Amino acid sequence: MRFRSLTLGFLLAAAPLAVPVAGWAHDPDDRGDRGDSHHDTIQLGDRPFFLVEGMDESRLKSKLQRCENGPFRRSSFSISHRGAPLQFPEHTKEGYEAGARQGAGIVECDVTFTKDGELVCRHAECDLHTTTNIVATELNNKCSVPWNGAGSSPKCCTSDLTLQEFKSLQGKMDASNPNATTAEGFLGGTADFRTDLYNSRGTLLTLREHIALAKRLGVKHTPELKEGDPQRIMTVFGGQENYAQRMIDAYKEANVDPRDVYAQSFNKNDVLYWIKHEPRFGRQAVYLDDIDPTVSPPIPRISLDELRELKRAGVRIIAPPIPALLDVDASGRIVPSQYARDIKNTGFDIITWSFERADLRNGGANAGFYYYFDPNSRALKKDSDMYKALDTLAQQVKIRGIFSDWPATVTYYANCMGLE
Repeated sequence: MRFRSLTLGFLLAAAPLAVPVAGWAHDPDDRGDRGDSHHDTIQLGDRPFFLVEGMDESRLKSKLQRCENGPFRRSSFSISHRGAPLQFPEHTKEGYEAGARQGAGIVECDVTFTKDGELVCRHAECDLHTTTNIVATELNNKCSVPWNGAGSSPKCCTSDLTLQEFKSLQGKMDASNPNATTAEGFLGGTADFRTDLYNSRGTLLTLREHIALAKRLGVKHTPELKEGDPQRIMTVFGGQENYAQRMIDAYKEANVDPRDVYAQSFNKNDVLYWIKHEPRFGRQAVYLDDIDPTVSPPIPRISLDELRELKRAGVRIIAPPIPALLDVDASGRIVPSQYARDIKNTGFDIITWSFERADLRNGGANAGFYYYFDPNSRALKKDSDMYKALDTLAQQVKIRGIFSDWPATVTYYANCMGLE
């Protein structure tokens, strides 16, 4: 998922509760690989309880409070977005383990590539300068645009490096300080609703390693094929379709059941390729919707005619961002948007992204992209109000699942509401 800037982090600290692994209720044949018993314990920590306690008195708060003693189990409604990047460096072994420990039933790897053709987990081909320590290492010199002092704009790509070089880097929180006078200073800039507490260890993974880890953790897979430089994709893979095929091949080589894989892309042609050439994987491929009215020029919604065309082409799941699915009515209640109704009426399943990705402590009006549907903070006035938005998405929009930067908040809700 692309980077958008949710809410004050709290440390994981809860007694483990033994739980069974559950699948999405929408498909009785849907199931994930079981991990060993060590990884079937769920630890939600303090954050969900903190948020529920801070809610205004309501039926929803009362219902959520009645669930505080659990038991809690893994839920595929709760999807780990890049691991657990509210606190852990994204797309790292440590972050993925945290997301699974918090009960996410599906864990994401954004897929890009190295110079020598290895698929690796990074949010973008060229984000190493903000998500790793590269500018403070000798590999800075191999960046497409090296960091060279205060005010510079480095560009460091996975495709600048061999696999061995990539694996030598350390993941960190996605941030930078462009005005820093030292490379180490440039690596700072973490937003104050996140934390650098876990920056001391961030192990980067290949897609193969991510698949093995997910199988060990007993979770399902949602790889997102990331955009990349077309010329480099041509040089390394021989073209976009070969790149898309290579991602699916990694799951086939690891003997992963296609029903446990939700391949994603913002590129419609990738999704249509999988539907045609890898139908067992294409059956539940996810078309990511990049609607964004806040940019210039605005990125429009998918029209009704386009939705119908996608349905005829075999697309079953669409994933718009959270704010595209919600609205606020005249009474200040959060309700489904017209767009959400159009998508459901066309017959699609919906997942959405990404919970806990913006700072809601000062209300929706100050939380940026993820809460643009409430620009005057009429419904969302504080961090605890995020559960109001989640409840509308689950109960009225009837989403199939939601990505979260801190899966425990969603896992708590999913267990309370019986969402598998």
